Amino acid sequence: MKIGLDVMGGDFAPKNEVLGAIEALPELQNGSEIILFGNETQIKDVCREKGFDVSRFQTVHTSEIIDMHDHPAKAFAQKPDSSMAMGFKYLSSGLIDGFASPGNTGAMMAGIMYTVKTIEGILRPCISCLFPIITGRWGLLLDVGLNADCKPENLYQYAILGSLYAKGALGDTNPRIALLNIGEEESKGNLVTKAAYELMKDSRDFNFVGNIEGNELMTGEKADVVVCDGFVGNVILKMAESFYRMARYQGIETEFFSKLDYEYHGGTPVLGVNAPVIIGHGSSSPKAIKNMILNTEKTVRAKMVDRVKSIFKDSSLNKKENTL
Repeated sequence: MKIGLDVMGGDFAPKNEVLGAIEALPELQNGSEIILFGNETQIKDVCREKGFDVSRFQTVHTSEIIDMHDHPAKAFAQKPDSSMAMGFKYLSSGLIDGFASPGNTGAMMAGIMYTVKTIEGILRPCISCLFPIITGRWGLLLDVGLNADCKPENLYQYAILGSLYAKGALGDTNPRIALLNIGEEESKGNLVTKAAYELMKDSRDFNFVGNIEGNELMTGEKADVVVCDGFVGNVILKMAESFYRMARYQGIETEFFSKLDYEYHGGTPVLGVNAPVIIGHGSSSPKAIKNMILNTEKTVRAKMVDRVKSIFKDSSLNKKENTL
């Protein structure tokens, strides 16, 4: 397996990215390797400072950088020799099996749309995040920021994608899918969540258990996968990160709170696209980069793309989509 890493996209590039890749190497499974996309001279300098043999990586030299201030679509088109654009070129050509970047999120999405594209039948891709359950296992929340405004059919498809990811990456044979709402009753919520509930309640595409409120998210008593629009999901994600920082400030060190730290996962997979893509935090530390790489490996091994493609080829699901 070949995992591509954009080493020029983050706030502390390329140092943190290269150091994270060095930390990830011993934890990868046999047969996995890391391909670094970026300025070869700078990559060698970081490795030299660390006393690390750069030949343990395959490097693809690039001369351009897409930074956080660039216009996403324009930058991707106008900088074909950037680390991000070159990584997507390799991904779409099958030269790498997965691609991870802590760079400009908008440019990453432009890269997806220009190269690997959305899986046929998917209305909108989404990004997900794992959240800790007090019993020690993991739950899944999606969307967490890609689509601020959603239609009911988008939420329905997120439920399918979340169910598939929970089965493939988390090993849950029959994940319980819930819709995040302001009440448990079917009549609660805004027009979108009410309509989404109507679509989901009789679905045979996933195990729908109804509405769930925010205070039940991390108990794990009712649901394993929680679906919401990207606006709500991103607010929850950022609030969870603030809880971690507040706990650290108060001197509270627990395994549960440590799992709220974005560094613990490193990045979030984009679900519903034709190749494994992981988006990381712009200010990622070496620890976060390491975990982003390991998360990419896990996503590739879960064969998420193949699972989604096979489900959306199913005739009964296509019939359901045509009624949305």
